[in-house]
Amino acid sequence: MLGISHTAVARIKQILENKNETALRVFIQGGGCSGFQYGFQLESEQDESDFLIEENEIRVLVDPLSMQYLEGAEIDFKDDLMGARFVVHNPNATTTCGCGASFAA
Repeated sequence: MLGISHTAVARIKQILENKNETALRVFIQGGGCSGFQYGFQLESEQDESDFLIEENEIRVLVDPLSMQYLEGAEIDFKDDLMGARFVVHNPNATTTCGCGASFAA
């Protein structure tokens, strides 16, 4: 389905606790320099059609349309010279931009 690295789990857990939310939503939207871009937002409610990924006490929600682009991908968290950010390692992406924030499928 969708993997979540240990560093991403730890960061998601920290964010959810600090913001008093129950889940992180991961989604795909049009835009970016390669056609699609990844989006992240905090959620307190799950939609009926959402895929739910639960790991180490965190919840990640993905809508069905986005899941078709994220199947087999892994969410990671990086904190380096480019800043702190979630990174998606996506085998479905045919090309990605230099910063990894957008992709083409």
